[in-house]
Amino acid sequence: MTEVKTDPRVLRTRKFIMDAFMELSSKKEFKDITVKDITTEAMINRATFYYHFEDIYDLLDKVLFEVLSINLDCHDYENKELNEESLVSIFIAITDFQKSLSSRCHRGYEDTIARIIRDQLEVIFTKMLLQQHSGQNKEAVNVTAVILSWGMYGASVEWRRNSMKVTPEEYIKSAIPYIMSGINLE
Repeated sequence: MTEVKTDPRVLRTRKFIMDAFMELSSKKEFKDITVKDITTEAMINRATFYYHFEDIYDLLDKVLFEVLSINLDCHDYENKELNEESLVSIFIAITDFQKSLSSRCHRGYEDTIARIIRDQLEVIFTKMLLQQHSGQNKEAVNVTAVILSWGMYGASVEWRRNSMKVTPEEYIKSAIPYIMSGINLE
């Protein structure tokens, strides 16, 4: 199977649009940003915008996904073991991502952010778990990845709300012994 190469001009235009959106999001709430604002900022026409994105929500989805991908450096986790170091690293990346968004247009699309983070974490955890437990029941591995992704996201939200007085590393490290060994409170 041959890999399809994307024209660099297409990639550059897409980046202009995404950068324009990020720039606007630092000045305005998401609900107030229009396609016209984006096309003006990116110096493109509406047809070009719609060639790359279905609508402004599609753009939001893709921008957030790309920023999170860069923060998490997903490829870095593909061959890593699920251990204390990787859990701490993932948690720090998520909290950094959320902190960077709080200075932008965070309000109004928390559900989108949550879904993107959880989906990406689920992919990462599934790959890591399959790497370590290749002979295990794939459905059980998938369920475990879902639980880990929702739990990690929920912990990052709680840290942001209540515990920013400790570092993300300190916050997550207190739970790691229970995560790694299972919860046995006898």
